[in-house]
Amino acid sequence: MSNRIRSRRLYFILLMIILLVPGTLPAQVATEDLSELTLERIYSSNEFQAEGIGSLKWLEDGTGFTRVEPAPNGQGLQIVQYLLPGGKRSVVVTAEQLTPHGSETSLEVWDYTWSPNKNKLLIFTNTERVWRYNTRGDYWVLNMQNDDLHKLGGEEAEPSTLMFAKFAPVGNRVAYVREHNIYVEHLASGRITQLTHDGSEDIINGTFDWAYEEEFQIRDGFRWSPDGRSIAYWRLDASGIRDFLMINNTDSLYSYTIPVEYPKVGTAPSECKIGVVPISGGETTWMNLPGDLHDNYVPRMEWAASSDQIILQRMNRAQNTNRVMIGNADTGELKTIYTDRDEAWVDVVDDWQWYDNDSKFTWVSERDGWRHIYSISRDGSNVTKLTPWPMDIINIENIDTEGGWIYYIASPDDPTQRYLYRSRLDGSGNPQRLSPASQPGTHSYDISPDASWAIQTYSSAGTPPVTSLVQLPNHNRIRVLANNKELKQKLQQLKRRPMEFFRVDIGEVELDGYMIKPPNFDPNKRYPVLFHVYGEPWGQTVLDEWGGSTYLWHLMLTQKGYIVMSVDNRGTPAPRGRQWRKSIYKKIGVISSHDQAAAAEAIMKRYSFVDPSRIGIWGWSGGGAMTLNMLFRYPDIYKTGMAVAPVTDQHLYDNIYEERYMGLPWENEEAYEEASPVNFAENLEGNLLLMHGTGDDNVHYQNSEVLINELIRHNKVFTMMPYPNRSHGIYEGANTSRHVREMLTWYLMENLPAGGR
Repeated sequence: MSNRIRSRRLYFILLMIILLVPGTLPAQVATEDLSELTLERIYSSNEFQAEGIGSLKWLEDGTGFTRVEPAPNGQGLQIVQYLLPGGKRSVVVTAEQLTPHGSETSLEVWDYTWSPNKNKLLIFTNTERVWRYNTRGDYWVLNMQNDDLHKLGGEEAEPSTLMFAKFAPVGNRVAYVREHNIYVEHLASGRITQLTHDGSEDIINGTFDWAYEEEFQIRDGFRWSPDGRSIAYWRLDASGIRDFLMINNTDSLYSYTIPVEYPKVGTAPSECKIGVVPISGGETTWMNLPGDLHDNYVPRMEWAASSDQIILQRMNRAQNTNRVMIGNADTGELKTIYTDRDEAWVDVVDDWQWYDNDSKFTWVSERDGWRHIYSISRDGSNVTKLTPWPMDIINIENIDTEGGWIYYIASPDDPTQRYLYRSRLDGSGNPQRLSPASQPGTHSYDISPDASWAIQTYSSAGTPPVTSLVQLPNHNRIRVLANNKELKQKLQQLKRRPMEFFRVDIGEVELDGYMIKPPNFDPNKRYPVLFHVYGEPWGQTVLDEWGGSTYLWHLMLTQKGYIVMSVDNRGTPAPRGRQWRKSIYKKIGVISSHDQAAAAEAIMKRYSFVDPSRIGIWGWSGGGAMTLNMLFRYPDIYKTGMAVAPVTDQHLYDNIYEERYMGLPWENEEAYEEASPVNFAENLEGNLLLMHGTGDDNVHYQNSEVLINELIRHNKVFTMMPYPNRSHGIYEGANTSRHVREMLTWYLMENLPAGGR
């Protein structure tokens, strides 16, 4: 046999191996059909990455903004200013100015802040992740007058150990947190004053423990007084919080544990105190918070538009009472000026702002059944509703105190969409919708301080975002900043059908839903349906907005012959009134799964093209728990489920989240048992894929192991995929995100046959 024949035979043997073995198809042999989506195209390339403009910072007078951009010829980064309306561009900080002495490259600017007089720039760089976000790193100060660039923290500071650095109101000092203590550094002399001295793993000054950060969304734990003479700060004592130990088996020869101070349901929270300390150092004045400090929360605190008083929100353990308290910074005396209560729970309020010569502040409450904006006087004697219409305020975007307007997001007619409105600050007149009627979908805004301009980002289901500069209040588009033209062209090449929104009547209420049908949909055939679910108070899935990679993956599944649907049950944070959102109090997993099952049954009756024998469901986190609930509680409906990082037992999650929505466990133990999917595992009849990161500090891998034991006890067969050392998002490490979707796709196609019949 000649060498040429041998080579040719070897080539064909290798080619057949490549074609037959999954996952070995080389890129150059891959399909060139641009109408078909693949996991490689979605998750292993930037082909469908949406274009954005990054973060920008408005000038205080609203006349323009600054942003970080690459310097010419790839020589580092620079900060550029744009003036409005013409967009005149000028470089205000060059890459050379951002380059430390002796370095060849400029600093990587993660964030930056101007001093009040704009003669100094504070740069956050060399960052490290703390739980969810990069909040620890190095800080440098650039003197704009002499180009001096120096690093804060002194010679003894280890790299990437400073947190939340910010200028004093007069700009001559910077305060920051290092290793759970607060410091003030004088910029001219370099003198560093340590304000707190008891910081440790358990005593946390100026920042927060895991639970406060995760559930109250608060990380920066200190505030400069308006006169720059004092600092108010949080102090948490987490010594009573037990460590949950995660184990790392792969990064060294011997495994090691990673401790996380994590308060499980029923265990006491960290003790929380609020103090005021002079910047020269010395004794802290503590606020006289009433009651057991282990049995209450202080999720918000600010200076009360005064250097003599602070204002804080004090919530009880059950989180159904929120007291607004004014504190004397010199004596620590506290006075309650307003109390918000609810039979279920109350939310922390971020939209509070002083106005009318600091005699009033804004507030958001559901006290009359809708999320409304209120005005509260400084002494609490006057509470006035500013938005007296039967509609929910989703969030406040801007309060223009000089113009007398409140700008906010709402959608009174369609809870799947979001629009910009404004109302008079005195409560008179009717709400004005500013988002164009010609743009149905979801709008978000970054509004200038004077409310004259806004960066508008608009998208809709299946349509990527367009970011524009608009003039308010007439909403005139001045220019498009990012149009995602190339991405739209890519999408136009795909075989796809539009996302269809609908409502399904389940008797007690109508639920919002969407569906995406296969491109070659035949109404005379029956198709398998995959439901995407979340279902908890933390988010909606049925939204008329660009869905990114998850939408593209769902679209890929439709190309394979699936109908993809999603339904929002009661309890999701849709703008449909208080009763909608809080009807699930003490019944998480019960009412929500009832609604999902009732919706599935109604959909099967309503649409003849839905195959009742091929119904699947998948979800992540709370959606993973919902997936388990549906498989275990309604096994006659759901044949296949894929649960990613699920909470399997309500007792295993953190106290702030679960006790807020489920009540205190010693008062409501039966409800906790009824709400936990693990207690219904014996009912599993269909196919279950369970996926979890072993390094999940949020929903611990413990949840899946507890469920596995219960499934084994009842002799239930299932499939398990652990991801070593991955966190709740399961994205760390090479190829992880794609592998997650490979597993989900493979399992679905193996266990819920695709295509119309």
